[in-house]
Amino acid sequence: MFVTLRSITVDCADPYRLALWWCEVFGVSPNPDDHPGDPEAICQPAAGTRLLFERVPEHKSGKNRLHIDLHARSHGDEEIERLIQLGAGFLADHRRSDGGGWVVLSDPEGNEFCVERGIASA
Repeated sequence: MFVTLRSITVDCADPYRLALWWCEVFGVSPNPDDHPGDPEAICQPAAGTRLLFERVPEHKSGKNRLHIDLHARSHGDEEIERLIQLGAGFLADHRRSDGGGWVVLSDPEGNEFCVERGIASA
């Protein structure tokens, strides 16, 4: 049997607001079928797997067991600053002097994600 990855699903309090934020991160338009108050919302990056945000009643309470890794194609430090300006929280800095490493950030609901530096590998 053969399967494909359809979505990465993120539990959250406000799916529409979080989907809009991630759409801004990726520079894409929000799904026109999503509206404030919806129990779920989608962000579809131009290339890659969509992010599906679903409302859950409980608040985030600990480190994510799964997280999103982003790769800045160029000017990684500038991209990290852009994400912080958009509202990302800064959690940890693992940048190395050789241009590699990563920075751990959080989205507006506290979900951790990383921005990798250096050359992306497959």
